[in-house]
Amino acid sequence: MKRFVLVVTLFLGACTGGRMHIPPFAAKPFEPISRQAVVAIALREWRLFGQPVVEGPPDPTVKAEREPGLWQRVGEYWWLGLNAEAPEIAWTGKHDSQGRVFDAEQDGDFAWSAAFVSYVMRIAGAGARFPYAADHAHYINIAKRMTLGSTEDWLLTAERPEAYAPRPGDLICFGRNRAGGLRYDDLPTATLFPAHCDIVVDTSRRGVIAVIGGNIRDAVSMTYVPVTDDGKLATADGTVLDPRSPWMAVLRLRVSDDGGASI
Repeated sequence: MKRFVLVVTLFLGACTGGRMHIPPFAAKPFEPISRQAVVAIALREWRLFGQPVVEGPPDPTVKAEREPGLWQRVGEYWWLGLNAEAPEIAWTGKHDSQGRVFDAEQDGDFAWSAAFVSYVMRIAGAGARFPYAADHAHYINIAKRMTLGSTEDWLLTAERPEAYAPRPGDLICFGRNRAGGLRYDDLPTATLFPAHCDIVVDTSRRGVIAVIGGNIRDAVSMTYVPVTDDGKLATADGTVLDPRSPWMAVLRLRVSDDGGASI
């Protein structure tokens, strides 16, 4: 009997590319996702990277994602965060899928910020209700479709950044490069686009919220983002956003609890 179980286990492992490694507490999940869990896991990963805060100009010589112990952690974001069929699951902070070290100047081709968000959501208990992806645009578009009512059962809805005050566990998102001019009313898009999302971890301070993102200065880093007196995303001087602001959307986590966290 034990041999039969072992054979079945090896067979299933082969069928899923050897990916029978998602811990049972996350695969089932043992507990439903909560804002507290999302924040706690994001903070844990930030502490692992040395608690960097985005202040002043970056140091181009520091690439935490390539350091011993941390490039492997980035590999876990890819491996655990993405689904088994994703071609990026074997990447690390400095290796391609064949285990070859890529040049540090090529790290933009291996950007892992969406893998980080996917990892946090999976480990927090999102189960099958989060659209795990290597591109933020994938879940930004799904969140907007949730808001429009053209899809259902996902954990996120897209909210206007000038109208909704983000809460701990929510995501704040903007377009990058060619998608820098993309705004809420342009969503959903027919194709993917370059973007970035951060996880809100603290809203207790007046005038700013703290957010954590992956692949920020090649690490899991914290940024302080200006907000208005009522907690909505603001311009740099704290005034209310207009629709031309860089922020594209706030992705609201659809959970029943009102939990938050203080740093």
